[in-house]
Amino acid sequence: MSVTKPIPPALLQWAQTVVGPVHLVRDVSRDRANSRVWMLTCATSIVFVKLAPNATSFGRDTRALREVAPGMEPGTAPLLLAAEPQQLALLLSVVPGRMVTSLRVRPAEQRMLHRWAGVWLRRFHGGLGELSAQDHADAAAEVARTADGCERHLDRARDLISPQDRRTVRWYAAALGRLGPLAAGYIHGDFQERNWLLDRGPAASVFGAVDLERARPHAAVADLVPLACGSWVGRPDLQRAFLDGYGRALTAEERWALRCLCVLDAASDIAWGVPNHDLEIVERGRATLARLEVQAA
Repeated sequence: MSVTKPIPPALLQWAQTVVGPVHLVRDVSRDRANSRVWMLTCATSIVFVKLAPNATSFGRDTRALREVAPGMEPGTAPLLLAAEPQQLALLLSVVPGRMVTSLRVRPAEQRMLHRWAGVWLRRFHGGLGELSAQDHADAAAEVARTADGCERHLDRARDLISPQDRRTVRWYAAALGRLGPLAAGYIHGDFQERNWLLDRGPAASVFGAVDLERARPHAAVADLVPLACGSWVGRPDLQRAFLDGYGRALTAEERWALRCLCVLDAASDIAWGVPNHDLEIVERGRATLARLEVQAA
């Protein structure tokens, strides 16, 4: 059960120095302890103010909002109105539309939605010329760090992951570590339907995405993990629609990396989800391991 989180007075005071008097404050945080977001209604606009959970998330969010979001189609990603590092605070513009998870979407519209998601993500990832040499190095380091994190997740999970599943996780971690360079991108980091918005206008629908606190250079295929473990399970039509919008098929190395990343993500989900009482994420992790464990034989 979620509990309304009051906005800190210092945060509200700072926001008002930027947007003027605030007439209404509404808590719109996610149902998790480290989510702190409020919608502020001002005289002429609505904005969001967000407290990042830590300095790393603040840095990632800030860079994505300053360097990547302005290059997206207008109204499809939040824009940074102001940042206050001392409070880890961000003031953001509104992305029009409703959260996709709150909508009733027919199968045909769902396929179109995933196609639009592919178009959006390809633009967010950027082209080769948009990533610096340091970004490419950071992306390769993220892949290596993911493979090396296998034992940390297994240690945290302990007996929550069976001996057979532990072998599966280690096998895929080793396989990921042996892969060569993967196409890099500036990833969203949590690209799934809970962070998608759809603005159903009279002339056309517009797709948008929010929540950039995990954005960073990484292998571009890493952004597909939440979809491959979620919406796409049993729905190959959604994956095909997404890749059609993305504009290219995955390479053989990317398809293999995606399997490896899904298994490691499953181990992370279980290790985090059980002590935090998130049964949905735990079941998703266990279902992923069950789907992919045969490959470790």
